[in-house]
Amino acid sequence: MEENTAPSGGGRGAQTTRTDGGEQPGRGAGVRDLGRRALAVESNSVLIATIALILFIGICHPDFLTWDQLKEVVQNAVYVGIIAAGMAFLISMREIDLSVGSIFGLSIVCSALLMQHGWNPWLAGLAGVILAGGMGLVNAVAVQLIAIPAIVATLATLSMFRGLAQALSDGQQVTGLPAQNSFFTFLGGDKLGLPVSVWVLILVVIVLTAVLRFTPYGYRVRAIGSNPEAATFSGISIPRTRVQTLVLVGLLSGVAGMLGLAFFISGDPNIGTGFELQAIAAAVIGGTPLRGGSATVVGAVLGAILLSAVNSGLAYFNVPVNWSNFATGAVILTAVALDSLIRGRRALRRAALDG
Repeated sequence: MEENTAPSGGGRGAQTTRTDGGEQPGRGAGVRDLGRRALAVESNSVLIATIALILFIGICHPDFLTWDQLKEVVQNAVYVGIIAAGMAFLISMREIDLSVGSIFGLSIVCSALLMQHGWNPWLAGLAGVILAGGMGLVNAVAVQLIAIPAIVATLATLSMFRGLAQALSDGQQVTGLPAQNSFFTFLGGDKLGLPVSVWVLILVVIVLTAVLRFTPYGYRVRAIGSNPEAATFSGISIPRTRVQTLVLVGLLSGVAGMLGLAFFISGDPNIGTGFELQAIAAAVIGGTPLRGGSATVVGAVLGAILLSAVNSGLAYFNVPVNWSNFATGAVILTAVALDSLIRGRRALRRAALDG
């Protein structure tokens, strides 16, 4: 293809034309190409949406952009964010765990009761995480032995675990915990300008991203979601991988629970209600498709931060609390619709290139 370069007013003003009548890509095309590349990364679209939302709220209410307020937004997203990071693994396998909110609440209540009965808080916290992993194992056993979908099994354990938390606590908050213990002052405090819980969230993101992308287990998770029949044919054990993932999600729910206990210094049997749907929404908004086969831990956490920013922003706009669920649902629907549109355009572009 022949090209002619015609100077116009000096070297800097040189323009490039093509003899075939086409148009040489200029700055506008370069910007568009950069935008496409940015959106091609699953987590970038939710990152852009989160930044845009925060800036919009900040323009309307400058106080929202203060460091303390932004820290609070991220702090409020920690618990759902950690759970959503694990949920991304499950959704990548075309599975869903509806009991994570109840596991979160029951682990908090049990650890608080152990502390109330004289256990060392750190030991009680470790017991809470192990208990949460055990609840994940209960889910896995139910799925494997009864041979029912995970969504059905965990729908049942959602009620069982929540009911057990309410029964053990007599429906009351578990209080009177040793708030001066390092478990509460450290895990519930700040280090290097950020809450410790946020540092834990960052660590979880780094570790789980490495596990998902660079380990045989992460490969098995994605392979099962992409094509279960092909995964089985290649020797991957779907039952074993499913058990491992359900236990992982349980453990992460326990970690989130202990951070919540350290922050609130009490065990509320109703805490975590609705976390399961928020975690699923955060993972999907962040770029983990329900059809399985791929996942992004970073995107799942960013999705949780986006939902937290929505809830915080509603307070600044004096939206009645009764409308908060409606607004959150509208944001989820819009985000998922835009994500679906972007993915559809990518598929059409690939089809056109392949054709």
